[in-house]
Amino acid sequence: MSWYRNAVWFVKGLREYTRGGYESASKHFNPADVEVDVAGRSFLVTGANSGIGKATAKEIARRGGTVHLVCRNKERAEAAKEEIVTETGNQNIFLHIVDISNPKEIWKFAEKFQNDHKLDVLINNAGCMVNNRELTEDGLEKNFATNTLGTYIMTTALVPLLEKAADARVITVSSGGMLVQKLNVSDLQSGNGPFDGTMVYAQNKRQQVVLTERWAKAHRNIHFSVMHPGWADTPAVRSSMPDFYERMKNSLRTEAQGADTVLWLAVSAEATKLPSGLFFQDRQPVPTHLPLAYTHSPPEDEEKLMEVLEEFSQKFKSIS
Repeated sequence: MSWYRNAVWFVKGLREYTRGGYESASKHFNPADVEVDVAGRSFLVTGANSGIGKATAKEIARRGGTVHLVCRNKERAEAAKEEIVTETGNQNIFLHIVDISNPKEIWKFAEKFQNDHKLDVLINNAGCMVNNRELTEDGLEKNFATNTLGTYIMTTALVPLLEKAADARVITVSSGGMLVQKLNVSDLQSGNGPFDGTMVYAQNKRQQVVLTERWAKAHRNIHFSVMHPGWADTPAVRSSMPDFYERMKNSLRTEAQGADTVLWLAVSAEATKLPSGLFFQDRQPVPTHLPLAYTHSPPEDEEKLMEVLEEFSQKFKSIS
């Protein structure tokens, strides 16, 4: 049924995920939802030097929030910080250089961050789509290390700090591509069979949805959400999906349009009136499975995912 799932997802995307889909959906937005002052609140955005991460950080900065940019590349990160400060006039922008594919670095960062800062909102935006199977210095498949394990460690390491905050939130940037994937816990690092970077990425994004649902049940004092930004014109899309970009470039959303729902989930009062653990697109909760797609997974598979990630997490915590 994979051909069916892919076909339905692409047709759905042509209709909803493009700039036209955003423009149609935005007619029903309430602008007041995001016209808020968040001075005094602290936001951490991973992958914040470009694309949706930078667009999100900039809009939070415009609203007075303290923003922590977590980026891998120091030069690009410093340029992004300078741009955000210049355009918003907000001086409360802080930079942290962390490689989200390196679990030891995440643990070291998180432990120091908890001692030095408060945190109200975590935005897991960093991600990658590597089209050939590459291993990190720790022997981890790079997509899994960044998109899944990195997101898991960053979130669980900062949960104790978030639990001290009023109106704490965690938002994870996923993808509609996860709709074509059923959770597969038998090959988390994609070592079996042919390697398809697009499908590995989609599997990671399905894993992020499962993580969000599980975290929402485990941590009732934090509002968790996961979202699809639509198909946006970002540096990551241009570099990782050049053929898709050439085919769709005239229909792609802007970075700001892709970031809109992240911002809404991060700052609006309306977002937390909805249950924790939902998947969002254009400020609305949407299903996490296509009709007839058979992508639901049994609870024991979800539990296995959490167990494996926790084992990895503790292993690298002890090393760090």
